[in-house]
Amino acid sequence: MGISRDDIKGNYSEALVTNLCFRVAETGDFLGFVKEYMYDDDPIVVRNALSALSKATDEELSQLNPIKDELMDMAIRCNNSSVRRALFGIIFRLEMNEEDIRTDFLDHCLEKMADPNEVSSIQALCMKLAYKLCKFYPELLTELKRALEAMEISYYTPAVKNVRSKILNKKYKE
Repeated sequence: MGISRDDIKGNYSEALVTNLCFRVAETGDFLGFVKEYMYDDDPIVVRNALSALSKATDEELSQLNPIKDELMDMAIRCNNSSVRRALFGIIFRLEMNEEDIRTDFLDHCLEKMADPNEVSSIQALCMKLAYKLCKFYPELLTELKRALEAMEISYYTPAVKNVRSKILNKKYKE
């Protein structure tokens, strides 16, 4: 592939992830890159590899659709907030269909979006993901709305409040 573990191991920087994404794009093998590094023992390698994909186009990321369930499983089990945030960001950008509804992942998103101890970027992404998963089913949208209304909003950052408000007011666009 031309990208070694040592290339990914460095301290996180915008330049590092941009360069990594560019190098992966040159190979055209985003799926191979993710499979090679997503289970590395070093969370810095995993974080940098997944963060590099934030620079990928939606078309490039679509290569990851075959491992969407694997990414969801990893996000549910992940204890590292930087890695979890990157995973949620990738999953959010993947195509979702009615068949993609996984109640365990949806429940996880509902839990994380309402957890005042969770990182605000993860809370916001989980709200967006929950909406993206629920939009196919009116009964699930109703459940999401109830969960959003039940949140004690004073505990959350302006970014999280904004996403919540947009979803509740039906002004959210993916």
